[in-house]
Amino acid sequence: MGIEARILELGISLPDPPQPRANYVSAVRSGPLLFLAGHGPYRPDGSMTTGKVGAELNLEQGREAARLVALNLLATMRRELGSLDRVVRVVKVLGMVNVAPGFVASPEVINGCSDLLVEVFGPAIGSHARSAVGVAELPFNIAVEIEMICEVD
Repeated sequence: MGIEARILELGISLPDPPQPRANYVSAVRSGPLLFLAGHGPYRPDGSMTTGKVGAELNLEQGREAARLVALNLLATMRRELGSLDRVVRVVKVLGMVNVAPGFVASPEVINGCSDLLVEVFGPAIGSHARSAVGVAELPFNIAVEIEMICEVD
C-alpha cells in the first residue's frame, strides 16, 4: 500500500500547506534530499496553537500541537513532490518547544510529530533521527516549531 492510500485509510486529512511568513521558502530540494523549513502548528482556519508548554499548555496539548505541525509538514511535502509516495525515508526531525521554565519533557511533546510520521510512513520509512529541545521563545509565540529532512526519489 502506498503512503497516499495509507493516509486515506487512517482518515487523515492534510491541510493546505502554510505559506512562509518571512523571506524564505518552505522547502528546498538538493539531490535526493528535501529540506523542510521550520513549520508551526497552524490550523486550517489560519489560527495557531500558541503559548508555553508547562504554563498555558499542558503536555498533551503540546503533543497535539506537534501532531498539527507534522500534518503541515506532510502538506508541504505533498505540494513539493506531487505525492507522498515519493518519500523514501524520513531522515531527521528537529523539534523546538516553547517551554515554561523548568519544563523538561520536550522529547515527549515532539513525539506528537514522530508518532504521526511512523503511523503514516511505517517504521521502515518513518523512523528518524531526532533532536527535541526546549526554547524560551518561538516566533509569534507558537507552541512548537519543527523542521525535517527527507530522502525522496
